[in-house]
Amino acid sequence: MEVATIGLDIAKNVFQVHGIDGEGRAVLRRKVRRDRLLALFANLKPCLVGMEACATAHHWARELAALGHEVRLMPPAYVKAYVKRNKNDAADAEAICEAVTRPTMRFVPVKSANAQSVLLLHRARHLLVRQRTAQVSAMRAHLAEYGIVVAKGRSHTRDLVGILDRGEGMLPDLARQTLLLIAHMIAGLSEQIRKIEIQLMAWHRASPACQRLETIPGVGFITATALVASVGDARAFRSGRHFAAWLGIVPKQNSSGGKERLGGISKMGDRYLRHLLVVGATAIVRYSRRKATTVSVWANQLLERKPARLVTVAVANKMARIAWAVMAREENYRATPAVA
Repeated sequence: MEVATIGLDIAKNVFQVHGIDGEGRAVLRRKVRRDRLLALFANLKPCLVGMEACATAHHWARELAALGHEVRLMPPAYVKAYVKRNKNDAADAEAICEAVTRPTMRFVPVKSANAQSVLLLHRARHLLVRQRTAQVSAMRAHLAEYGIVVAKGRSHTRDLVGILDRGEGMLPDLARQTLLLIAHMIAGLSEQIRKIEIQLMAWHRASPACQRLETIPGVGFITATALVASVGDARAFRSGRHFAAWLGIVPKQNSSGGKERLGGISKMGDRYLRHLLVVGATAIVRYSRRKATTVSVWANQLLERKPARLVTVAVANKMARIAWAVMAREENYRATPAVA
């Protein structure tokens, strides 16, 4: 049995395999359990394997590539158009097999285990930050029930720990003990976040690409490490605009009949990367008047006629294009002074 191309629909336990020969005839249709998948591909001659870039896809791509197969990952949204009628595992595998052979298909680079480890640190940190924010909000809400209003921010909440320890104020002892428990949870989460940031900083200092990205205004070591681990080779994108479109911070188009209609940003890319860039852009817009550069002058001119949030997203788009140029050309960012 000569198999030229395989479409593999991955899942948690049962995978669907659809293989065709050099003339496009289906020669392999099979359901395979997780523990038998590698044995099946080990008995096949090296061929082209297509998969959707979803959960565990990068792991299986590395495993199949080690067996000599050529593995290509595709965005699931691009594969959907090739599903003919009813959606099931067999139809999905057939659609993947057809999509991977299309000359205009766009592919997702396979991430290394090291890059996924760095992204795991980012995901863990993001989760811990969300949990800490929830605990701080809960503490402020509980205190408000006793007439104690605390300003926003962890620093203000931290000042209350001493008061709770000394038993000052009109709080009942049972409420005070509960609030102390929440305060200790906040402190523990902050310590875990600090440990993760130390690991990210160590990886950042060992990566020249991360250090080059840090020269861009609004990009710190958190954003730099996330970009390098997620993107890998920036030359996979043809231009900075394609990179910004991949991140989902370009206008969404709904044009027809020669009439262009642009809406809000598409939000089609990595939500976490987009969040980091928007946060960095917010800092640039807020402090743009301190140092006059082409970006800050452009942002200030835009603020005169557009809402601040729209300007922030526009600056994030510009930051993404600059980040692509820095990664693709392997050069530091050179700020251009504003023309008087």
